[in-house]
Amino acid sequence: MKIKGIIILKQGRDHSIKRFHPWIFSGAIQSASGELIDGDWVEVQDAKKTTLGFGHYQKGTITVRVIFFGTTPPSISIYQDKIKNALDQRLDTQVISEYTNSYRLIHGEGDGLPGLIVDMYHDVAIIQAHSAGMEQDKNIITEAIKDALANKQFNLSAVYYKSLSEKSESEYLLGMAAVPHSIMEHDNKFYVDWEEGQKTGFFLDQRENRKLLGELAKGKTVLNTFCYTGGFSVYALQNEAQLVHSVDASEKAIVLTRKNLSLNGFDPSTHECFTSDTFDFIRDKKDFYDLIILDPPAFAKHKEARHQAMKGYQRLNAEAIKMIKTGGIIFTFSCSQVVDRQLFYDTVVSAGIQAGRNIKVLHRLSQPADHPVSLYHPEGEYLKGLVLYVE
Repeated sequence: MKIKGIIILKQGRDHSIKRFHPWIFSGAIQSASGELIDGDWVEVQDAKKTTLGFGHYQKGTITVRVIFFGTTPPSISIYQDKIKNALDQRLDTQVISEYTNSYRLIHGEGDGLPGLIVDMYHDVAIIQAHSAGMEQDKNIITEAIKDALANKQFNLSAVYYKSLSEKSESEYLLGMAAVPHSIMEHDNKFYVDWEEGQKTGFFLDQRENRKLLGELAKGKTVLNTFCYTGGFSVYALQNEAQLVHSVDASEKAIVLTRKNLSLNGFDPSTHECFTSDTFDFIRDKKDFYDLIILDPPAFAKHKEARHQAMKGYQRLNAEAIKMIKTGGIIFTFSCSQVVDRQLFYDTVVSAGIQAGRNIKVLHRLSQPADHPVSLYHPEGEYLKGLVLYVE
């Protein structure tokens, strides 16, 4: 990789990089040499000018995302090496199987490639770059994905780059594929539209939590709020839930849910889907549901919004706890990275107190093995969940 400049850290501000944390914040930087532009590869040195690592430069709070820790500049094969290692981990932990052909291949910092997300939908790879450097290197990354998959004899029909920047457009970097595209997850089928859908088109991070929900759903009346494409609904119906209602404020989401019900052999006319605000929908449903899923979008995307977000989580959980049947089960989640596990737990406790019911915690949930968290980057744990038993 061509190194375009050198970042020198202030005295005493090298502790985090020496502990393999991949973020260099602007306040830790003493000086920068070279006429750097966003996306450039840079060398990072301590105050004594000892090389500590190499990564992508981008003007902002996080100024460098370190990709390689060491004294020797990495070669172009660094992407291939890291993607190969990530694929091996997915195979070793049995994420990929004859029943599941879709998974997250690269999870940013968790796989040593900060700023990069790669989701595999059967034979199609979707790339999202959360940094200028990863966007700049997208063609190299495409070749590395192609080589890593071919080495394990996996088919790759297309690579789609889904742009998050106003400066670039989404495009196919390799091949073409029609959407919606059918995938398989624990033997359940889902349509994915990476061109128009949220994120990369599907929320792969809830795979194992959906499976657990299915195991608890037999014979129960189930409410799936913020249902998006109906993932939890399909799992509940496959496991013989008595009744499932899916609710989302987006008509597009409800259309997708109905398509996924039909794809799995269920008649959408007998499984009711509602385009509605969740709070409005549950207002008059006391003692109707045995099992409720609360999986809202991120209420807080930055720290400044956290206080208001916690009010939203508290209100949502309190309402669900009040209205669920005695002996009911609630799956409740937060995907806000700025809301840590303890804060989310404390907020649900507050909701329980407000609702005035006795509650037991059955499970503490997180993201699956294809969304790994680096031991040195705890910020990578963003998905938090609780399974509650309401007496």
